[in-house]
Amino acid sequence: MIYFDNAATGGRKPDGVQTAFSSAIKVCANPGRSGHKLSLAAASLVQNCRYALDGFFGGYGFDQVVFTKNCTEALNIALFGVLEKGDHVIASCMEHNSVLRPLEYLQKTGVITYDICPLKDGTIHAADIASRIKPNTKLVAVTSASNVTGAAPNLLSIKKVLPQNVLFLCDGAQGAGHLDIKMQGTGIDLLTIAGHKGMLGAQGSGALLFSERVSLRPLLFGGTGSMSMSLDMPDFYPDVLEAGTLSVPAIASLLEGTRYLTTRQKQIERTVFEFTEYLIRALSYFRNFICFSKPNPCGIVAFRHKKIPSDQLADLLSSKYNIAVRGGLHCAPLMHEALGTLDCGLVRASFSHYNKIREIDELIVALNELDIL
Repeated sequence: MIYFDNAATGGRKPDGVQTAFSSAIKVCANPGRSGHKLSLAAASLVQNCRYALDGFFGGYGFDQVVFTKNCTEALNIALFGVLEKGDHVIASCMEHNSVLRPLEYLQKTGVITYDICPLKDGTIHAADIASRIKPNTKLVAVTSASNVTGAAPNLLSIKKVLPQNVLFLCDGAQGAGHLDIKMQGTGIDLLTIAGHKGMLGAQGSGALLFSERVSLRPLLFGGTGSMSMSLDMPDFYPDVLEAGTLSVPAIASLLEGTRYLTTRQKQIERTVFEFTEYLIRALSYFRNFICFSKPNPCGIVAFRHKKIPSDQLADLLSSKYNIAVRGGLHCAPLMHEALGTLDCGLVRASFSHYNKIREIDELIVALNELDIL
């Protein structure tokens, strides 16, 4: 099957990632829970991944890198760990439900209020964020890239309009690995990542990186392997935010994915940018297809057929042409509302650098047949 659903989960992993994952699962040991050689080796691997992520994203120290099972968990730790009663939050309409649903819950339970920054010219503008800032604004949340269209807001320009006391959260689920995100250079206080997408790791890997301006309450309580005599959680990072056993195989894969990207990221960006450019150009010649993406390094092209609903079109591409794409709303209802596609969604083709032009040509041939329906 031709796999164009990489924005949901990267379909193919580098050989080193596959080897690291399989090696880690063959001999399982619990990091930080024992003093034998295998446990120490696992702990060393986990620590090396903290160092690698901190360096790759220009973070604030290895101890401010917390592992999670996905980006959703990282966002929940960030939002529930920072926000308090009376706080105000600004989020963009480009956000995934992993941001929107926690904010909606916190507002409905009377903890916070939040405002949504609208879409303008396909992206989010700093001036529109600035106009919504209130005296009690605690945090601004903006995605690194839309998981619907691949559009990437200018994070640095947004940071520049924020008052000093306002924290800046970036959901890196779609941008991490595709875009050059540097926390200190951009002024990001909280960065959440999904290991299984652009970072080329396995499902079950994710992380939260944060600055010294952030004080986080734990979301989970339990064993950490440290301060075991106390019934309270440890009072230091990362232990206070990492209750329970870490997934060493997933972290091993994320480490190797990060190492792979360190020397190849720019080439990968160019490759997937060219793939999106290629498909977008082809779509412009079709009568019944409308494209909603511009060429982008996240590898995302979103489009719709004038007559066929997106879910039905995705099913046709799978069942008849053996091509995997994603139809629907992509867990981002406000973005679809802004695009005017809430009624039937969009089809999203999302590329990896492992894809080939000939595979995109097969998609174009299929769309050409469907164009005349």
